Amino acid sequence: MTGTVEGRLAALGIVLPAPAAPIANYVGFNFAGPGVLVVSGQIPLQDGKILFTGKVGAGVSLDDARAAARMCLVNVVAQVKAAVGDLDRVKRVVRLGGFIAAGPEFTQHAQVMNGASDLAVEIFGEAGRHARSTIGVPSLPGDAAVEVEGMFEIA
Repeated sequence: MTGTVEGRLAALGIVLPAPAAPIANYVGFNFAGPGVLVVSGQIPLQDGKILFTGKVGAGVSLDDARAAARMCLVNVVAQVKAAVGDLDRVKRVVRLGGFIAAGPEFTQHAQVMNGASDLAVEIFGEAGRHARSTIGVPSLPGDAAVEVEGMFEIA
């Protein structure tokens, strides 16, 4: 039987990909004690390709950047599923961290990160409401436009 979270994913038309393999010396996720899962930063990968590259506000539109953040969160959730199996074990999205590749003139980082934050609430309901940091950076791995990391409370 499909769980509540899996049902929400299906209703949204989201099929979780296989979790991305780390590209350096780190792991995709780690437990930071009983019931706390930390997921490494995920970029907007789909079928092994980075779909949104470049700088937000200088070649990457705000709408595309939001879509990139949303895609990053899908990849974060794929890591969570790999870690815990049943997504209904997620009691709460504790924190999301967003990194936005942009020039110094760009100031709409929060609106970009809403792509991930809004999806977290769509997927996990009230348990998806989280604390968050959003940081502008000059570049990201693979020239990705956005990267998102997360922390989750697990039952």
